[in-house]
Amino acid sequence: MKLSSPRRRGTRAAAVTAGIASIALLASCSVANSESEGGGEGGAGDTLRVVLTQEPPTLEACDANLTSTGVVVRSTVTEPLVERNPSTGELEPLLATEWEQTGDTEWTFTVRDDVTFQDGTPFDAEAAAYSIDRAVNGDLGCNVEGYIVGDDDLEVEATDATTLTVTTPSPDPILPLKLSFIEIVSPETSNTEFVREPVGTGPYAIGEWQAGTKLTLERNDDYWGDAPQFADVEYQWRSEGTVRAAMITSGEADIALGLSAEDGIGDLGVSYPNNETIALRFSGQTAPLDDIRIRQAINYAIDREGIVSSLYPDGDKVAAQLIPEGIVGFNADLEPWEYDPEKAKALVEEAAADGVAVDTKILMPVRTAQFPKVSELGEVLREQLAAAGLNVELRMVDTTQHLQYQLSPFVTNEGPISMLIQHGNQAGDAQFTVEQYMLTGGAQAEFGDPALDELITTARTLTGDERQAAYEEVFAYERENVVALAPIAHQMVMLGLADRVTYEPNSSTGDELRIKEAVSYTHLTLPTKA
Repeated sequence: MKLSSPRRRGTRAAAVTAGIASIALLASCSVANSESEGGGEGGAGDTLRVVLTQEPPTLEACDANLTSTGVVVRSTVTEPLVERNPSTGELEPLLATEWEQTGDTEWTFTVRDDVTFQDGTPFDAEAAAYSIDRAVNGDLGCNVEGYIVGDDDLEVEATDATTLTVTTPSPDPILPLKLSFIEIVSPETSNTEFVREPVGTGPYAIGEWQAGTKLTLERNDDYWGDAPQFADVEYQWRSEGTVRAAMITSGEADIALGLSAEDGIGDLGVSYPNNETIALRFSGQTAPLDDIRIRQAINYAIDREGIVSSLYPDGDKVAAQLIPEGIVGFNADLEPWEYDPEKAKALVEEAAADGVAVDTKILMPVRTAQFPKVSELGEVLREQLAAAGLNVELRMVDTTQHLQYQLSPFVTNEGPISMLIQHGNQAGDAQFTVEQYMLTGGAQAEFGDPALDELITTARTLTGDERQAAYEEVFAYERENVVALAPIAHQMVMLGLADRVTYEPNSSTGDELRIKEAVSYTHLTLPTKA
């Protein structure tokens, strides 16, 4: 179990440094699970208390790539066949122990033979095939389907209890990476309707969900891997960052997500890059957003440097594209749009002179509590677009309402829409971004451009340097010829950690909080001299 801490503060560092060094060497060290009754500043004992920014709308595993769902489900309640290491980018075995490409369009996976689901059903290749088929080939409309493979179906077959073959319509060099986003659920799970509480193979099973109040998980005592330390996990949700921070500083919670330094977390906060990029995404079928000059004007109207320096000064970076540096396909030659309010006004006036209905109301949906200061950002964007001569209505919405605007089929009866999005590419490859937002018919794409489609379709089949160059060209072409988006900033975020708990956040933490990696120092038994 990992015992390294992202920070070393005060007495905790002094008390445990020698002990942690000894842990690596001495078998006499133990991490208690259920022996301590009270432990912890809040008296929570063996319950890890997590406060989220919002209540999950569902825990349906095939929608686990949605941040609000995945942060509870992924690698905690359910698990994929393979897991991407967020720090190295390498794929690591999980429910599958090995995999290889066995044909131009065929991959073969060997799955574990010592795993059961939380309902007692054995896990095998047939169960893995069922989950993939349910998520990708069925009629459920899973979010992961649009995010992972689009309209393509996968042929999945269990050739024996531990061997699974997956065949793709065309060669797919990153299929194992795509399958890392498909959570495996019990074959007893319905394949005709969504389930609110999935049954998986993970270290925790769903205990009780009191809608609007809290959600609890219970340790899976039959878990095939190393047992997690905490017996239970309790999730609550508070939309205000200051409230989440106060729950940490007062001892009411152990981990809080989505904080900023201004929330008052002090030295109990840990900053980390979360791979998320915020942007405006435009609808393209209705005036005035169907005119590229208006979309360009919006980009010129946004003061990105001002937004970052005033709202997000603790590490956010101005964005020129929808992925940050470090993702395959990132184009280092692209510069952020220049802030030029006069040019923005001129483009709007030029379009108006040509008969474009520039005074038509543009709706800007913004999700409440999606990330720190999101409502303030919405107001700033509304004001900056209004200064360019556009009529913008800011509408704060909850998660369920936001998804109606975010995902295909899109809302079409409310006129032009410029919605604020937060996109995280946790897979580390541009394919997952461009096929969502730029490919005709993509799950979050409201534009279509045949030449861009051709670039994207070619890029997906390539590897190595050719793949990198091809996706760089995709981003450059979109920027010059389509302008479906207005990238704003690559984000940093802060995790709140109570003194009794250590957890190392990484770029995936906001989407996948791996509870099995959380450790409590109050339960740490340091070795003593003989």
